[in-house]
Amino acid sequence: MQIVQISDLHVGSQFLQEKFDTLVNEVNELNPDVIVVTGDLTNEGLMKEYEKCKSLLEKFKTKKIITISGNHDYRNTGYLLFKKYFPFETINELDDDVVLVTVGTARPDRNEGEVGYRQNLWLERTMKKYKNKIKIVAMHHHLIAIPDTGSDQLTVVDAGDVLRTVLDTKVDVVLCGHKHRPWAWNFKTLTVVNAGTATSERVRGLFENTYNILTITDRKIQVDLKIVGGKRMSIDEMVNNYNLSGDE
Repeated sequence: MQIVQISDLHVGSQFLQEKFDTLVNEVNELNPDVIVVTGDLTNEGLMKEYEKCKSLLEKFKTKKIITISGNHDYRNTGYLLFKKYFPFETINELDDDVVLVTVGTARPDRNEGEVGYRQNLWLERTMKKYKNKIKIVAMHHHLIAIPDTGSDQLTVVDAGDVLRTVLDTKVDVVLCGHKHRPWAWNFKTLTVVNAGTATSERVRGLFENTYNILTITDRKIQVDLKIVGGKRMSIDEMVNNYNLSGDE
């Protein structure tokens, strides 16, 4: 199984159309089973941005697209529009071996994220039902602080509770967006994967637009980082070669 994670499109004033066109061509060549968009599909949550983004996502060729709202999508009462333009299921059984569950962290007119007690309890109960599956949780806000993101290190405000839940229920991968900085944290049984921005001009870290490719074979998960229009590498390679000079 192959899953493509794209994030932080920011359709609107930050959007780079030429990057999106390249992205579509590359992803369609991969022919992934699933595309997961981990938030900030729009820049200001405006109806015209939602309309454009919906038409843009229709260019992808895949069996399933899963979308998650971000803090930018919830601006200007955009939360009233998200489900209209991007209806989604929170529990996605992708095949006999893989389940992907989405968690909403965006709140109206707030930049910080929150899972909340009720949703975290639901996540715990849900994940306990899938004992023999590969379990993936996808959310917008970053669960763990990321390098190259300055002093704005605020994770989801209840990150400790969420981390305990995903570890206790043996979640394999958590997918996040938000910070426009690709990164991965490995904690033995759990990997937290952050996506960069696929099509926004606000890039961080690699100073390139990027997306992630997850390949699941024989219950093993390989995560690759792909520069839009550039090379593909293991995300672990990028992390392991990180240095403060910025030469990666």
